[in-house]
Amino acid sequence: MKSFFKMLFIWLPRIFCILFAAFISIFALDVFSENYTPLQIIEGLLIHLIPTCIIIAVLILSWKWQWIGAVSFTALAFAYIIMTHWKQHWSAYLLISGSLLLLGILFLIGWLFRSKLQNTEKSKIIT
Repeated sequence: MKSFFKMLFIWLPRIFCILFAAFISIFALDVFSENYTPLQIIEGLLIHLIPTCIIIAVLILSWKWQWIGAVSFTALAFAYIIMTHWKQHWSAYLLISGSLLLLGILFLIGWLFRSKLQNTEKSKIIT
């Protein structure tokens, strides 16, 4: 049963990160609400999808090295607060920064459990 929770904390941040990237991508759809030219739509999509690309890049790096996800997502959570200068409604901070901070915590827990899981597997091989 302990290994189930260890595996849960290894996979949970990855799944949650993919869902969060999909959620953030939804905000890019607002470029279709205006009467823009096709070139302006492409430009708007590229600009709006920069945060999604950052999240996916961090996910790719932290898929193997979970400590990168722990540090990066925590830093992104605080960077969002600093960059918006408290001009957003509190619910936006809870949704975006809170999710990023939760991702950072989940990657940290997964990283700690993964090192313990590898240590127990190595000790079984030696004995």
